[in-house]
Amino acid sequence: MKYSISTAIICLSVAFAGNLVSVSAQAKNTISDDKFRQLDEILPTPNVYRTASGAPGHKYWQQQVDYDIEIKLDDKTQQLTGSETLSYQNNSPDTLRYIWLQLDQNKLKRGSDAKLSKSTQPLKKVTYRGVRNMIESPKFNGGYEITNVTASNGKPIQYVINGTMLRIDLPKALKSGDDTEFKVEWNYQLHEQKVLGGRSGYEYFKEDDNYLYEIASWFPRAVAYYDVMGWQNKQFVGHGEFTLEFGNYDVKITVPSDHIVAATGVLQNPKKVLTKTQRKRLSKAKTANKPVLIVTVDEALENEKSRSTKTNTWHFKAKNVRDFAFASSRKFIWDAQGYQHGNSNTMAMSFYPNEGNPLWEKYSTEAIIHTMEQYSKYTFDYPYPVSISVNGPVGGMEYPMITFNGPRPTLDKKTGDKTYSRRTKYGLVGVIIHEVGHNYFPMIVNSDERQWTWMDEGLNTFLQFIAEQAWEEDYPSRRGHAAKITSYMKSDNQVPIMTNSESILQFGNNAYGKPATALNILRETIMGRELFDFAFKEYAQRWKFKRPTPADFFRTMEDASAVDLDWFFRGWFYTTDHVDIALGNIHLYTADSQNPDTEEAWQRALDNEKPEYITSFIDKGQGVRTQDKPELLDFYNEHDKFTATNAARNKYNSSNKKLEQWEKDLLLTQSNFYIIDFENKGGLVMPIILDITYADSSTEQLKLPAEIWRKNNKKTSKLLIRDKEITAIAIDAKWETADVDVNNNYWPARPIKSRFELYKDKKEDMMRDYNEKLKSADEIEQEEEENTDS
Repeated sequence: MKYSISTAIICLSVAFAGNLVSVSAQAKNTISDDKFRQLDEILPTPNVYRTASGAPGHKYWQQQVDYDIEIKLDDKTQQLTGSETLSYQNNSPDTLRYIWLQLDQNKLKRGSDAKLSKSTQPLKKVTYRGVRNMIESPKFNGGYEITNVTASNGKPIQYVINGTMLRIDLPKALKSGDDTEFKVEWNYQLHEQKVLGGRSGYEYFKEDDNYLYEIASWFPRAVAYYDVMGWQNKQFVGHGEFTLEFGNYDVKITVPSDHIVAATGVLQNPKKVLTKTQRKRLSKAKTANKPVLIVTVDEALENEKSRSTKTNTWHFKAKNVRDFAFASSRKFIWDAQGYQHGNSNTMAMSFYPNEGNPLWEKYSTEAIIHTMEQYSKYTFDYPYPVSISVNGPVGGMEYPMITFNGPRPTLDKKTGDKTYSRRTKYGLVGVIIHEVGHNYFPMIVNSDERQWTWMDEGLNTFLQFIAEQAWEEDYPSRRGHAAKITSYMKSDNQVPIMTNSESILQFGNNAYGKPATALNILRETIMGRELFDFAFKEYAQRWKFKRPTPADFFRTMEDASAVDLDWFFRGWFYTTDHVDIALGNIHLYTADSQNPDTEEAWQRALDNEKPEYITSFIDKGQGVRTQDKPELLDFYNEHDKFTATNAARNKYNSSNKKLEQWEKDLLLTQSNFYIIDFENKGGLVMPIILDITYADSSTEQLKLPAEIWRKNNKKTSKLLIRDKEITAIAIDAKWETADVDVNNNYWPARPIKSRFELYKDKKEDMMRDYNEKLKSADEIEQEEEENTDS
């Protein structure tokens, strides 16, 4: 590690053509304030599991957990009853005496840490939905009822439940390389998602007395055990999502026989649960160039009327996934289209009630395929056989091969017409891209979500932005463009990106927006697309189906690009500094020719540019003594103080004879020497991007790398030598760096443009203020929903 001198006085004396220019600056960087200090003391020491290059080490390991599950959904009581046989392969070098399982639904139990630790704000303005949640949440007693835990021989196994964690005390210690098997039986009550929120639940349709189920976190799942954290058994409070192991799933789902089921994996028994017509349509969809309806609108509407007392068991298998989710309803319309590219051979499928049309039939499956096309360019070919988008109560949530997405058109109950706004349309396309994109991060690049939300949400939001921009020109992306993050960057009450998931403030901006914007700036402005895309793809390739940490990402990006990015990751991920680079003084120097005739004339011209003193201006024309007595005038009145003397000419001629020709040529240079001062007001060091305009109207763009701040991260200056006169300078004219105050970026300074509003009286003014507050409340509600639904 290299350290800069803590305090130093830098004196620069420049002797140029006989003119002495003295420039001094104090370097204020200290060891603790060194923006370019390497991350060595922060990042973990490389080892045989994780290398200094950011790649998995030669002894990297991870556990394998396979599941054989049978689950029954009771459509009358909205209850799940299930049993699972869990096979655990210990690939770690450690001996394990117990195994932790996650019981995420225990978050909904009365008295859970999630409920008791939830803070609140003053109740000045609350939505109806918000009040209903406040009232109903304490009443609902959700969570698992564990009815049996047995070993493979049928004998009971001792277990302990602690909040959202279940500890299985193994009858025999599990040594490295060994495996064990045990069975867990359970049941729990599902909740109405629109009332209690969350990532799972059911939606009730009063009009036709039907339910639509989106089921996730529904079975006891093995907690991740890995080299960095050991057991990742932090309690599930709400924001920190799921850290899980890869495995193979064999799942049988029993539902009413008139239900359609969408799930992680491949359907194993289509002849038993699908009609012959549906199977033919599904086969046709594999090679279709547009979505094919497997269950049509008319068939779904007819199906809504049925109430079968019989059941069907849908059988799914999924290989090498870290989780399993499903959706079930008799209301589902189902469309599908095959996607083949490179190593991908996938069925893109959408399941939605008629309430989702005409929006869903037009955009859902297209958005799935678009996501796979775009994400694969920057990571790897989509490896799974299906990719599903389901419309239901959950606003947006991801699981292997299946996603839950919320936006729908609005129904006019009087006319029966359904319409959708611009916001709803792009909200649907955007959320599908985002949630399907999560199959790459973290469903395949399997980061620890319970610890670091940004590693899945931030990286995924960055790729979502790229995919959205490839959907159509000027797609209205919410996040990604640098200028969209500036309000957050300069706000108070924020924490660094490198903050545990449960402790994040301003969750959406911190875990989604800021890291996504940082990566886009890294790609477009710091590294360039070629270097960035290669390094990012290398990270994805190295860590697919493995569990990376932040250090692995940081190190890989440097390793694959040969760009030192410690300063960038330190500033953007470990601090709450913001970008605010201000343009300071601009000094113009030209060469002193030492020729007294030339130099005195130049000094006279400078003197003539000075304003006239106010007293001289007022006294002009009044009588003075020398008018009455001209004999008082002499040589100095005939020649001003800038008149060259013969003595000065002789001295110049004498010294000029001693110069070599290249030295004489320098005395005659006509170049302009500009010294431009910059101030770092925000604390976050960044490249300085200059747009320069010249007197002949020509322009130049110049990018000064961030390293210009390495000797002094508060102030710096840059010398530009140009033959043409500079008439204007702008910093970051294209808004690339998330500079929070662009008004100090221009020379000459520009007026700050805004509008004032005319109003008649105070009453009208009060109504306007009220509407603005209403708008703010709506925005707050939207942010809260995003926090809940990922």
